[in-house]
Formats: sequence, C-alpha cells, structure tokens
Amino acid sequence: MKNLHLLLRENVPFLGSIGEVVRVRSGYARNYLLPLKLAVDATPENVRLMERKRVRLAADEKAREAQINARLEALGKITLSVVEKADASGTLYGSVGPGTIVKLLAKAGVQVEEKDIRLEEPIKSVGSHEVPIHVWGEHYAGIQIVVEAG
Repeated sequence: MKNLHLLLRENVPFLGSIGEVVRVRSGYARNYLLPLKLAVDATPENVRLMERKRVRLAADEKAREAQINARLEALGKITLSVVEKADASGTLYGSVGPGTIVKLLAKAGVQVEEKDIRLEEPIKSVGSHEVPIHVWGEHYAGIQIVVEAG
C-alpha cells in the first residue's frame, strides 16, 4: 500500500482543512478525495494557488464575522412591547408567538424570519421576556419582549 501526499481543496472532517497537505492511503485518495475534487496532488504550483485561495477565504470569513457581530449588537439593543388581554393574575388569554414577534420587529425596521425566533413555547404571561433569535451558525441574539396587560 502506497501513501500519497495530497493538498486539500475543501475542509474534510477528521482529515484536515483547506490548504493542508495530508498523507493518505492511495485507495482513499483514488476512491473518495480525488473523484469528489476534495483534494489535488501536492505540487508546488497547487500549493501556491491554494495559499492564495486560503488568504481570500480568511478575508471573507473575517468580513462575515464582522457582519454577524454588528447584527448581534443591533439585535441585542432591541426592546419591544406589546399589549395583550390578560386576567387578574397576569396570564394572557392568548399568547405571543413567533409570528407576533416578527410583526413587532418589522414595525421596528428589523427583518427577521419566523424560523429564526427560537421560543421553546409561546409567551403566556405578563412581564419581560428574553427571546433568542438565531443570527448565523451558533450565534444567537437576545431581544427583550415586554408584555403588558390591556
């Protein structure tokens, strides 16, 4: 069995990330990495080209991270209030769910999809509630929803 040195073109779980030169068995290279174009031969020319691609990807990742952080900061400052009918003990007759929160955010000028609002269950009581909103990957922002009895 002969081992090959290949340059990874994509991140491969349990093997390496973009631009790394890895040593793999010839069968793994021939049957998986090369047909799926996940890797190429580790020639000096390919290494030089991949280094340029890695620098470009790092810059893109940095820009995306800055954009995510800006959105997290903007969402973290938001406090919304809504008036709902409630009984004397503070329990709502209805509930405040993701659809209502999307409408409140739209009135505040923030576009969020309903699927990004991560409530475990609808809000059913008067008071202040923190609602997590999915921004990107594992980044979540918390907005405050103040429910008042009306």
